[in-house]
Amino acid sequence: MPIPSATNGAFPLKAYSGDAKTLLAFNLQKKGTKNLAEVAIQCKPAGRKAYSIDNTLPFETPANHAQDPKEKPTASINAPIHKFRWPHVPGSSHQGTTPFAGNDTYTITPRYFDTNGSLQPLDASRSASVTRKVVPFSKAGLQLGFTRDFTQSQAFVRHFSKTTPFRPKRRDLLFDTTQQAGVNSESQPFTFQDEYAWSGFTARDRIFEILNQVKIDASLRLDVFAYDLNKPGVCSLLLDLAKAGRVRIILDTGKPKPEDEFEKLFIHVAGNAESILRGHFGRYAHDKVLIFSQGETAIRVLFGSTNFSVTGMYVNSNHVLVFNDPDVAARYAELFNEAFRLETGAPSFRKPPLATHPFSFSSQKTLATAVTFAPHPNPFTKTVLASITTAVANESTPGKGASVFFAVMEMKTGTGPVFPALPSIHANPAVFSFGIFDNPDGIELYKPGSPNGDRLPPPFNQVPNIGIGDQIHHKFVVCGFNGPDPVVLCGSSNLAEGGENSNGDNLIEIHDADVATAFPIEAVGLVDHFIFLDRFADAKGNAPASKSEAAATTGWFLSTSSKWVDAYFDPNDLKFRDRELFG
Repeated sequence: MPIPSATNGAFPLKAYSGDAKTLLAFNLQKKGTKNLAEVAIQCKPAGRKAYSIDNTLPFETPANHAQDPKEKPTASINAPIHKFRWPHVPGSSHQGTTPFAGNDTYTITPRYFDTNGSLQPLDASRSASVTRKVVPFSKAGLQLGFTRDFTQSQAFVRHFSKTTPFRPKRRDLLFDTTQQAGVNSESQPFTFQDEYAWSGFTARDRIFEILNQVKIDASLRLDVFAYDLNKPGVCSLLLDLAKAGRVRIILDTGKPKPEDEFEKLFIHVAGNAESILRGHFGRYAHDKVLIFSQGETAIRVLFGSTNFSVTGMYVNSNHVLVFNDPDVAARYAELFNEAFRLETGAPSFRKPPLATHPFSFSSQKTLATAVTFAPHPNPFTKTVLASITTAVANESTPGKGASVFFAVMEMKTGTGPVFPALPSIHANPAVFSFGIFDNPDGIELYKPGSPNGDRLPPPFNQVPNIGIGDQIHHKFVVCGFNGPDPVVLCGSSNLAEGGENSNGDNLIEIHDADVATAFPIEAVGLVDHFIFLDRFADAKGNAPASKSEAAATTGWFLSTSSKWVDAYFDPNDLKFRDRELFG
């Protein structure tokens, strides 16, 4: 889809579309950056009051600068944003827990200092405006969903609290999610359900859309692959379908009490054990899949990195994809039937045809997509992983669109060619590489301005740490953003030999510019957030709960010169590539 854009003189503006998110990007010629304080950003939802998007830092002495007294010191009209791009998640700060869905008009204005380093009043004649429809991602029968990633924003702590629990102290499987979970800073009580609606974001919406639709229509049934299964609402709906005889489940055997308890409840309400299979292939039944059928005909399928659990839907950074295409759904139904028939026996499953070649789809109903199903025989595993490293290596040639984005869980614990390929491409200054690994010994950032990964100690205090999972659970790589053939590789696969050889997994390859825009926006939000935390962390990874508090405590405020701009115009600095790629 076209990228909304506008230009005011030498100031171009773009608004990249994500999944209910926008990445705003702007640019200037070098001569236009003298005394640049950067930009103020206003958002005007259709039919609603305009608001100034917040910066994370204020000026040390706001009174020394032109200020709008109706806005707080961190509003970008009072504290311009020192970047050439900015991800915006509607609802994070200004619209409560339910974001506006519809047309948002963004007005961006370059701001300048006078010769004394004081911010000059906003000059609307310099502004540029774009309007885009901010809604959940949907294109050609594909829907995307992402968890909100509460660590991306202080909004979670503001709406709830830093120490809020995500489940009651008692570890009952089917606890009441409408019970009070805590009280926020404004003394307002909130429930677990409130937290879940906020944190699950569009991934939660996509999952429950399918489950609820099957529940209310007796002609529909569901087949489910689950690895980590303990989300009360999901479990309750599956048990309702089990009672009606309209669901089959393949559930991993490696998980403890919650899954064992669910199996007992399932058999009890179903009246038999014929529709639930506990298995693990060679190591794990690691798929996370919902196959939606009418009678014997599969018509929709949901899959991705998101486990149907409290951790997967509300703690981890995760994604789901929904294909509303009977051809794609039928292939997943074939996968389920074969895995069920073989009782997830890995040696039998590795034989042709499902595990030994990719399945491609492309029609008016479906974007150009290929899927592989693990566990594979080892030679095909090498072929699958080599296709990823080839896509990464193809970006090493300088030129427009030379870029790699990634967010991958525990990459260092796996073997194979993908892990070394991603740090290697990041060291190439001709390629814009941006990504994050979440490893057992800490998060590793690959960011502009640094040719190597930066290790962050776990955990950061201002990230609510509930002790039940990694922050980054994504498994995606995006190559060629803004290029002629962008590709997204994602799904449940950990992109390593062990999983591809031994796990029940699926890896998806999508060639589409819009999908290859939505995923990088997620990577940008994650990496930007952890870069900020890293600047404030002490030796143990501790920092104040609020970013504004962190600024005041450490004495870090907005600069009053345009010196920060220099890196963005230095061809030897990756921030130069950042500005050129997006703006």
